[in-house]
Amino acid sequence: MEESNNSSEKGFLLLGFADDPQLERILFVIILLFYILNILGNTAIILVSYLAPILHTPMYFFLSNLSCVDICFTTSVAPQLLVTMNKKEKNMSYGGCVAQLYVAMGLGSSECILLAVMAYDRYAAVCRPLQYTTIMHPQLCASLAIIAWLSGLITSLIQCSLTVQLPLCGHRKLDHIFCEVPVLIKLACVDTTINEIELFVASVIFLIVPVSLILVSYGFITKTVLRIKSAAGRRKAFGTCSSHLIVVIIFYGTIIFMYLQPAKSSSKNQGKFVSLFYTIVTPVLNPIIYTLRNKDVKGALRTLVMRNVLVSKNT
Repeated sequence: MEESNNSSEKGFLLLGFADDPQLERILFVIILLFYILNILGNTAIILVSYLAPILHTPMYFFLSNLSCVDICFTTSVAPQLLVTMNKKEKNMSYGGCVAQLYVAMGLGSSECILLAVMAYDRYAAVCRPLQYTTIMHPQLCASLAIIAWLSGLITSLIQCSLTVQLPLCGHRKLDHIFCEVPVLIKLACVDTTINEIELFVASVIFLIVPVSLILVSYGFITKTVLRIKSAAGRRKAFGTCSSHLIVVIIFYGTIIFMYLQPAKSSSKNQGKFVSLFYTIVTPVLNPIIYTLRNKDVKGALRTLVMRNVLVSKNT
């Protein structure tokens, strides 16, 4: 019993990239830079979507929710990771690990659902343009956003609660960059078949099902766009949808790799780099992709900046 409680009393050793100090120093700078860009970029999207009347549409409502999820998701991982990387002793309290487990799992799951909702919004905009405002009315948009947030909360409560109940028998070394369900399952000293099955089922629900719905939506979108006679119309439709599709491929590709493989199959550093990608890199790419490839956002940003400049000159 004393050995089993050792992890909860002393916490964990979050090894990360401690075996390669030079790589760790380089990654520290990169992660810090990406975290700052994440906060600035996603905050800018939230503000411009709120302040610019031209962006008061379902697409930017969901994009604002995505930016909020990304800020919170990365914040649940990056600060603790940076602190751990910057000290010799890689200790992390048991309570801090459990809190990070619940928060990161909930926000990551919410993003999976939110990306599927955004695909449905693009389907309605491209394939049902005349009925778009009727289909995507404010009440439905709010309901879909709430469903995305609540679904992440529910799966986090279920999945993480099952994981933290696993006996670790004194094992304290987490060879990873943050506390994540597959990593804690590997650390358990009992048969984890039930947990792995539960994780697989949850991954199918939150990864495979949304990806399938997104692919179906974009199949209909592609079919509709190819029917547009105007080349400019086709470019505009593809331009709007390709931004979302790029985000989907990057995010789901890396997270599926992490969660839909046997718990003991990944190499030593492979899982760490994959986790870095969907927790640190992808949230930064979202504002870059959506702003640089979107004339509406760039135009709204330009207008807001010019307005602030004129106001400051007049005062």
